[in-house]
Amino acid sequence: MDVRERIAELKALIQKYNQAYYDRDEPMISDAQWDALYHELVELETAYPEYITPDSPTQKVGGSTSQAFAKVKHMHPMLSLSNAFNAEDLKAFDERIKKEAPQATYVLEPKVDGIAASVRYENGTLTLGVTRGDGTTGEDVTHNIKTIKKLPHTLKEPLTLEVRGEVYLAKKQFQAINESRENAGEKLFKNPRNAAAGTMRQLDAELAKKRGLDIVLYSLGSVEDLRGLSHIQTLEKMKDLGLPSQAFATHHDSIESVIKGVQHFEENRHQFPFEIDGAVIKVNERTLYDDIGYTAKSPKWAIAYKFKAEEVETEVKDVLFSVGRTGQITPVAHLAPVMVAGTMVSKATLHNEDYLKEKDIHVHDQVLIKKAGDIIPEVIRVLKDKRPPHAQAVHFPTHCPVCERPLHQEPGEADWFCVNVTCEAQVKEKMEHFVSRNAMNIETFGEKLVALLFNEKLIHALPDIYRLKDHKDRLLSLEGFGEKSVDTLLANIEASKANPLEDLLFGLGIRHVGKTSSKTLAQAFKTLDALKAATVEDLVAVRDVGEVMAHTIVDFFKAPDNIALIEELRALGLRFDTDIQASTYHEKFTDKTFVITGTLSEPRSAIKTQIESLGGKVTGSVSQKTDVVLAGSEAGSKKDKAESLGITVIDEATYLTWIGATDEQ
Repeated sequence: MDVRERIAELKALIQKYNQAYYDRDEPMISDAQWDALYHELVELETAYPEYITPDSPTQKVGGSTSQAFAKVKHMHPMLSLSNAFNAEDLKAFDERIKKEAPQATYVLEPKVDGIAASVRYENGTLTLGVTRGDGTTGEDVTHNIKTIKKLPHTLKEPLTLEVRGEVYLAKKQFQAINESRENAGEKLFKNPRNAAAGTMRQLDAELAKKRGLDIVLYSLGSVEDLRGLSHIQTLEKMKDLGLPSQAFATHHDSIESVIKGVQHFEENRHQFPFEIDGAVIKVNERTLYDDIGYTAKSPKWAIAYKFKAEEVETEVKDVLFSVGRTGQITPVAHLAPVMVAGTMVSKATLHNEDYLKEKDIHVHDQVLIKKAGDIIPEVIRVLKDKRPPHAQAVHFPTHCPVCERPLHQEPGEADWFCVNVTCEAQVKEKMEHFVSRNAMNIETFGEKLVALLFNEKLIHALPDIYRLKDHKDRLLSLEGFGEKSVDTLLANIEASKANPLEDLLFGLGIRHVGKTSSKTLAQAFKTLDALKAATVEDLVAVRDVGEVMAHTIVDFFKAPDNIALIEELRALGLRFDTDIQASTYHEKFTDKTFVITGTLSEPRSAIKTQIESLGGKVTGSVSQKTDVVLAGSEAGSKKDKAESLGITVIDEATYLTWIGATDEQ
């Protein structure tokens, strides 16, 4: 691979990971892995500047803006920071600064791991809160910004200014939120940063208020009377105005002092009330900023030091095998408890048999673990030179560790499955999935309640959920249950019977059938009985249903236990059809692939749902497989690419005529 090809590959990878991180709040790789890719791209572009293009991630800031929020242009661009990874990088930064400003001193601050935001005050009154977005334009999230208790709605002086900072969730608050979500059977947030970012993008301010966002402010926009202040003085001024400014900032006269301060931050990172992933070093004298200058995306007078992923040694005490709702068998390392990235870790997933063999993990091995992206505990490697004589090799089981039935493995796959649908472990997992928000959405019926009712022998199969009304006295006898809570639970269970077919399909937990494909199948077959009677050929004729999924569905409805389950649910009164009628299919949409780009009158997510309800599919990028591009104002490169490929491009007015919202002219 030549240099140009590698640069193109790096750009594509980084843009893909940026979109997941900034736009969907779903990091695909760790910060350290992203930094390595980005650093490689910077080095190649520095060596071969002729290959630098305006669309390179090195020339851009942050993510895009959501169509669900109004766009707001920042008074001044919100730039990102260049990175340092070691003391040598910081010394090189100091040398560059001193060439332009020998008198410069520094301010060191912890780098809060949250979502950047800008807040405006007009004559002392909070008027606007905006995300960083792409650095030039952000999202108007004023309704959520105003829920932050520490952020005053009125300043102590009637100033007009813009302040910038990081919105975050405190560690204790994040833990409380995840405990609540776990009790409700909801998907847990991966980390505080994701939770904060997701909360900032909520349309409902009450939800943001309930989650308890916080903010730390680290810079002050241009204000005539305050221009002469140093950075450390600016932080003090913000505090005097009643603003929650950076409380952990320290002033340093030399880079050697800064390096010691960075080391102190890293050694004590878990003592902070919020997650930090590094440190920020800024020149203290703000009057020097213009002299020191800026690059296209970063100020030259500041730099971010990124902490290394924390690696900790511990012992593998045992390896046990868990059974998921699909019957998948997963090996789990039980570790001697050890503190990693601020939390006590005692388990780590080992994924599958191939992973076990590759790592060559033995019970009683010493291993290095880390949290991948400071999120999920992961075994990095075995310290084989420390392997004790009594270490025991781990062998993948041939029978289910719960029901002891033989395990099954598909040819060419790494995963093993228990195919006994009555296996107790699977049944509990399936119940938790069935009542969850994305499936039957039975409120107040979470994982802990499933476990309690299972242990009390009140439920042992899905239909038993709908028979709980016959056991009200038993429910009232359980600790923590009163008349009101039991009535609410039973009412929620009864209400779920009216859920449409797509919810039931997803709740049944058919392997390879996710939330989106459940909706697609419901649209295509309209009733559960029609889907149950479908052949493999019928199924693969449906968009996005492949051979593997088709065979899984057919096999599911052939199994006697599943047939009995369906009939029990029918007798209990669950709904077996969908709200989406055949008439909603439209010749302009059925089996067509759409791309939505530009600014439209409705949120992009709403239009996506509408297109899917009409039989179409929406993707994020234009390719030869794209049938139609719906282009709003400022459509940009996607529209240009579509036109170059000869793909149909329509404006919003045309789209409205297609869906029958207006009369065709």
